[in-house]
Amino acid sequence: MKKKLPTVTPTATAVTITSATPAAVSTKAIETPKASGTDLSSTNTSGIKPIGAKLKPLKIALLGYRSSPFVGGQGIYIKYLSKALSDLGHQVDVFSGPPYPELPSGVNLIEVPSLDLYASVDHTRALRWHHLKSFTDTWEWFAMLTGGFAEPYTFGRRIAKVLAVNNYDIIHDNQSLGYGLLQLQNAGHKVISTIHHPIHRDRDLALAAAPDWQHRLLIKRWYSFIRMQERVVKKLHHITTVSENSKRDIEQYFQSSGDNVSVISNGIDTDLFKPISTATRVPFRLITTTSSDQPIKGLAYLLKALAQLRQEFPAVHLVIVGKLKPGGVNEQLIKKLGLNDAIEFRSGISHPQLVEEYSHACIAVCPSLYEGFGLPAGEAMACEVPVVSSDGGALPEVVGDAGILVAAGDEQALANAIAVLLRDPDGTRALGVAARQHILATFCWQRVAEQLSAYYHSLLKN
Repeated sequence: MKKKLPTVTPTATAVTITSATPAAVSTKAIETPKASGTDLSSTNTSGIKPIGAKLKPLKIALLGYRSSPFVGGQGIYIKYLSKALSDLGHQVDVFSGPPYPELPSGVNLIEVPSLDLYASVDHTRALRWHHLKSFTDTWEWFAMLTGGFAEPYTFGRRIAKVLAVNNYDIIHDNQSLGYGLLQLQNAGHKVISTIHHPIHRDRDLALAAAPDWQHRLLIKRWYSFIRMQERVVKKLHHITTVSENSKRDIEQYFQSSGDNVSVISNGIDTDLFKPISTATRVPFRLITTTSSDQPIKGLAYLLKALAQLRQEFPAVHLVIVGKLKPGGVNEQLIKKLGLNDAIEFRSGISHPQLVEEYSHACIAVCPSLYEGFGLPAGEAMACEVPVVSSDGGALPEVVGDAGILVAAGDEQALANAIAVLLRDPDGTRALGVAARQHILATFCWQRVAEQLSAYYHSLLKN
C-alpha cells in the first residue's frame, strides 16, 4: 500500500517548508518571484559602485592552490572569474597547483607544481631523493603521511618565491590563505583573498559526524591548516567574500571586525547553463550534486527523504553528480535503505554534460547543511530546473523567491517539499521558468567582474 506524505502550506511567496507545516500548498503561489530578500548582485559592503566608464586595464595574478573545476567550487570560480575579467580587457594570469584549471583563451596558466600526492597511487612512496633538497616538498609529503593537509601552506611558500619579483597590479588569492600572501603583502604588493566560506564549518560538521575519538583526532589533524588561515586573515588588509552569510561567518570564526571584508557575489554562466529545448524531462527524476562526500553536503538527509518518497512515488529516482567514498557512511546508508535501484551516479562529467543532466531532471535538490554561496543551486535554476534547497548558509540568498526552502538537516521537510512538486507538474514547470528568470536578473559574471574591477581600482588609489 502506498503511503502519502503529509501536505504542506507556504508561508510567503518564497515557500519555506518544515516537517510540521500543516494544510496544503499549491505551486501557483510561487510562479512569479518577487524582489525581496537579499540581492547578492547589488550587495557590496565596500561601498564601491560597478564601473560605468571604462577603467584602465590591469595586470592581475589570480591564485589557486588547486583549481580544476572537477575538485569543487573554487575551480569553477577561477575559470569563470578569469574569463570575465579578461573579457573586460584585463590581463589575467592564473597561478595554480595541480590539478590544473580549464581556462578560456586569452587567460594564461602558470603552473606551480606540487607533489600532487592525492593523484599518487601510493603517496608514502611519492617522495624522491631530489625532493629532500626542498623543505616545502618534504613538508608536504610528511604532513600527508601524518594525516595533515599541507597544500595551502606549501602553495603559499611556492607562490611567494614565484612572485617575489613581479609587476602585477593586483594579486588575487582564491582562499589558499597561506603565509606566503603576507610575505607578498609586506613586500608592497596589493594582495586580496576571496574567502568563499570559513573551512571551520566543514571541520565542525565532520567532527559532529565522527563515530569515535580516533576519527575526531584524524579530522582535527587534517584541518590543522585552519590555524594558519586564522593568523593570515587577521593580517590581510583586503578580503572579499561571496555572500552576506559568509561575511558574518568570517567575522565569527576569524574573530574579525569585517571592516576589511567586501561582499561581491559569484556569478552563473547563463550562456552555458540554460535549458535544452530538445531535451525531455524524465518523470520523477531528481538530481543533486556533491563535490565531496562530506557531512556538510547533507546527502544523507536526501537519501532518507528519497526512501520516504518512494512509498508514495515508487518511480522516483535520484541522479547524483559526484562519487561516494567507498565503504563510507552514505554508501552504507544507500544499502541500508534499499536504494541501490533508485540511484544513478555521474562523475567526472563536463559542464555541457552536466547541463544535459539538468535538462533531463524534474527537480534539483540542494540538501547542504552549509554553503558559502551555492553554485549547484544557481546552475540548476539557470537550466529551468525547479529547486528544493535547504536554508544552509547562503543558499536562501541564491534561491531567493524562486524555489522552495526547507530547514537544513530535516529529511521530513525535504521529502514534503519534493512531494509538493511531484504532485503538481504544471506548477513545477512554472517554478522552473521563474527560477531561470531569477538567475538572469540577479547573477551575472560580467557584473561580478565589473564590481571587482572597481574594487581593484579603489585599492590602487589608496
